[in-house]
Amino acid sequence: MSFRSIVRDVRDGFGSLSRRGFDIRLHHRGKSQSSFQELDDQPLVIQSSRWANLPLELLCDVIKRLEESESTWPARKHVVACAAVCSSWRSMCKEIVKSPEFCGKLTFPVSLKQPGPRDGTIQCFIKRDKSNLTYHLFLCLSPALLVENGKFLLSAKRTRRTTCTEYIISMDADNISRSSSTYIGKLRSNFLGTKFIIYDTQPPFTGAHVAQPGRSSRRFYSKKVSPKVPTGSYNISQISYELNVLGTRGPRRMHCVMHSIPASSLEAGGTVPTQPNDLLPRSLLDDSFRSMSFSKTEFASSRFSEINATNIDVDGKGKPLVLKNKSPRWHEQLQCWCLNFRGRVTVASVKNFQLIAANQPPASGSAPTGSQPNQPEHDKVILQFGKIGKDMFTMDYRYPLSAFQAFAICLSSFDTKLACE
Repeated sequence: MSFRSIVRDVRDGFGSLSRRGFDIRLHHRGKSQSSFQELDDQPLVIQSSRWANLPLELLCDVIKRLEESESTWPARKHVVACAAVCSSWRSMCKEIVKSPEFCGKLTFPVSLKQPGPRDGTIQCFIKRDKSNLTYHLFLCLSPALLVENGKFLLSAKRTRRTTCTEYIISMDADNISRSSSTYIGKLRSNFLGTKFIIYDTQPPFTGAHVAQPGRSSRRFYSKKVSPKVPTGSYNISQISYELNVLGTRGPRRMHCVMHSIPASSLEAGGTVPTQPNDLLPRSLLDDSFRSMSFSKTEFASSRFSEINATNIDVDGKGKPLVLKNKSPRWHEQLQCWCLNFRGRVTVASVKNFQLIAANQPPASGSAPTGSQPNQPEHDKVILQFGKIGKDMFTMDYRYPLSAFQAFAICLSSFDTKLACE
């Protein structure tokens, strides 16, 4: 029996791997279709099934082979299905399936808040809907540009208020609100659109001091609150754009202070403090698997005066990581500012940018090798964002940023900046 047959047998035999069902989302040629199957709310019998009682050695071998064979989406949904069978299968999957930092793959919802790969980038694209003021992030399933073939990851909705603009970030493509169980954070700007703060619903790392909830904290119904996973609004990053009225000072200049990432993370042996293992409260874990798993192929006012504070310790490990945009060069023949996006950006736009570490070592006179992985850690492009068509943008990120952090930074580029252009 093949491993796909085993997974299919597991899924068909139980009829349900979740009490709430799975949401199958298709994204094909710009059209999104959603098929939601309601399943009977019956007690799970998986714990006493023959699959739940597999010997650990056999179970380990099954999941290892499946994880190696199903390396890309949508086939990777079978790995997620295995993790939803029962507690023993879930524990085994957690041991075998590595985080994106080491395997370069997005598998479970928690992967969205884990650092990207060290030796490469995760390629995504963002689709903007101006009529609804929404933005959807997809994982690229094809190397070709302008091919709307992606696995849905995150969504955001823009809300304009009197003194600021907010972008609500959710794991659901349709229900984008702070009252939703899939709400994971937000981006808030000042009135001019020059300063932004990224808020996370979780503390930036395990063991972080949990402040008392304030006016801006997330509100839940009592039945949705988990005492094990603190919820609220945690300032994990601050983004600032330099004033540039009428563009007299050239292209945009931006700085990102990543309070949840120490500057030492880019040094040899450096790491990023991890968040709690569960992206959502335990009671909503089934929904978290559903929201991420089965997208098929084409498928209270902030104090911005504190935004320049860069001497904040991250878990006692020194100053936070500061990112800045890579300065473009002026092309005499084209009479424009240029950056090398390595073919991932095709349309000139003021929104295009590349982020690198701000504490750069002195530049050497040698020419670049053309192979980015061989560059020093501080010279690598950590995040790049650019336009490829009408309402279509690419987003490529790597360690130490997560998909959630990269998406929020890119959202700041969409916002109108009265004093920067």
